[in-house]
Amino acid sequence: MAIPSFIDKVTLQVAAGNGGHGCASIHREKFKPLGGPNGGNGGNGGSVIIKVDDAVTTLVDYHRQSRRRAANGQPGLGDFKNGATGSDVVLRVPQGTLVTDADTHEQLADLATPDAEVVVAAGGGGGLGNAALASSTRKAPGFALLGEEGESRNVVLELKVVADVALVGFPSAGKSSLIAAVSRARPKIADYPFTTLIPNLGVVVAGKTTFTIADVPGLIAGASEGRGLGHDFLRHIERCWAIVHVIDCATYEPGRDPLTDLAVIEAELAAYGGLADRPRLVALNKVDVPDGAEIAELVVAEIKASGLPVFQVSTKTGVGLQALMFALAELVAARRAELASQPVARIVIRPTAADAGNQFTVRRMGDGDGGFVWRVQGHKPDRWVAQTDFENNEAVGYLADRLNRLGVEDELLRLGAKPGDAVAIGAGQHPVVFDFAPQVDSGAEILTRRGEDERLLTQRPAVRRRRARDAEYQAARDELMEDAGRDTDWRQVHRGALESFADWKDDDE
Repeated sequence: MAIPSFIDKVTLQVAAGNGGHGCASIHREKFKPLGGPNGGNGGNGGSVIIKVDDAVTTLVDYHRQSRRRAANGQPGLGDFKNGATGSDVVLRVPQGTLVTDADTHEQLADLATPDAEVVVAAGGGGGLGNAALASSTRKAPGFALLGEEGESRNVVLELKVVADVALVGFPSAGKSSLIAAVSRARPKIADYPFTTLIPNLGVVVAGKTTFTIADVPGLIAGASEGRGLGHDFLRHIERCWAIVHVIDCATYEPGRDPLTDLAVIEAELAAYGGLADRPRLVALNKVDVPDGAEIAELVVAEIKASGLPVFQVSTKTGVGLQALMFALAELVAARRAELASQPVARIVIRPTAADAGNQFTVRRMGDGDGGFVWRVQGHKPDRWVAQTDFENNEAVGYLADRLNRLGVEDELLRLGAKPGDAVAIGAGQHPVVFDFAPQVDSGAEILTRRGEDERLLTQRPAVRRRRARDAEYQAARDELMEDAGRDTDWRQVHRGALESFADWKDDDE
């Protein structure tokens, strides 16, 4: 099946890159086996960005490829080498694209201005290496933090054509012929009844005013309810400043006349909503046809009586087109002057801090077996759990210390948690479950005091053996000295003590 060249609505699956893991590394060199931590940080994951590009006029590229993913950050390395940051993915869209979350239907951005952009999926942060985690009390961390997962979501891109004037009317009313006659746009035009399937844009110069005009595909009765092209193209009128009703005065379809056509289209615009403040003009088209000219003369007075400016035009001969274009230019110029006189609203962004207000919540939930599970949720606890390597006991202890400093343990005790209760922490449907053990210095049974590296405090086996041998030698030497007299040759005593432990050197080797 052929893919159309114009697509104005697509659904995309976007995923940002994951952050790289931090590195746990110790500097080593000759005579200095434990020279301190030197693990680098992981790189941040790439983000997915949607940006306006004037050279893009359709969303067809995303219709062909609906999944986009940014690159992951690289893990950190030893010798203080940080991982590379993942490259961003920039999705270029036409001006006037509306970005909406497909699941929550929340509007993420309205890209109605040139070069506007929005980050729809933020890359995950890279994990800290053990060099960054070192402090005055934790001089040699034996762990690093894991990188965070990047955001992923489904988004809907909906294009609403940006133009100054919209041409609306029934199929074959002459909208495509009109835009071709007043601009260099070249839409498909034929001498048989059909409707345009894509909006066409043209640039019109009238005196000192230059404006854009859009040919909105033909509407029919019930379009606001989805009949025909319906909502697919009604949304393209929303961004236009003025509306021109193109009325076919030479139609041979039964039950149609200019007044009825005008009433039907106005009813559909009113049912769609949000267009009541747009100024209207009426173009009675095809007055070059004898019957068309007569019908136009019959309805001009009645349309003017309703307060709408009326122009009798012919796209074939050019009659009335110049007057229509200059009238539209006056409307556009007045609208632009009105916007220029209005003070520019200063955009003040006040982001809410991640730890503002309550940093976490604790709820008691049943586990289905008559017991309770304490559910801890919050930005910081969820993020810290995702960064923890649970195969490293020191990393788990570091997590417990962070949670304790945040006040999680105090809150659990206040709510009545008992030692041994299950505590679930983490985002999503599969959190990490701990056994509650209050007032226990996590990892103390493994790491002595928090922040000290046991490898720097524990003696190597060879050192312990040598010191034990030395103590035995000193004890034997003191015993021989007590038994010997004043005239004893002390060198003989030393040799005797050495002979008692002749195998010392061999054992060490």
